[in-house]
Amino acid sequence: MLSRDNTILTQLSRKLYFTVSDLANIFRIKLNSAKVMASRYAKNGIFFRLKKDFYVLNQNWQNYTTDDFFKLANLIQVPSYISFMTALNFYEITTQVQRNFFESAAQKRTIKYDIKGTQFVYYKMKKEYYFDFNKQNDIFIATKEKALVDLIYLYSFGKYKLDLASIDFTKLDQTKIRKIIKQYPSKTKAIMKKLCKI
Repeated sequence: MLSRDNTILTQLSRKLYFTVSDLANIFRIKLNSAKVMASRYAKNGIFFRLKKDFYVLNQNWQNYTTDDFFKLANLIQVPSYISFMTALNFYEITTQVQRNFFESAAQKRTIKYDIKGTQFVYYKMKKEYYFDFNKQNDIFIATKEKALVDLIYLYSFGKYKLDLASIDFTKLDQTKIRKIIKQYPSKTKAIMKKLCKI
């Protein structure tokens, strides 16, 4: 059993995450057997479950980088993109540092996941506000201007607590902000205009 454990750890150690299908393919077993394997190894603390049929190696978690957590955030709720203060921190627009806390905009629902002490927070955005994000290094992330507009939108309706003093508004493209906020509610526009002097 120990030899098998070592083989499994070796095969999976370089994967950020893996699926039940991955286990079936790697170890040439049937899907049902792979499900049993995943469940057993999760119970023994070798794997832990991210979401249905998606797992990570327990030993890898503490070594994950910020980019790794961004990729996992994209995966845990699909579709979603990194935004809000998490993105502003990434772009060095804010002095507010968030440790083990990753925020995303999502289409399905507003929800928070606490996974091994790391928080993944998703805020549901209306379809018409789900835009202006890019894919960088396999990570979906808002532009810095859109990240600001996303959080001000929620802030304007009392759905987001915000330390405005921590944000450096001079690092943002005001022309781009003007373009983004055109379709937003008047409450959001009013705050944006005051903050960015647009």
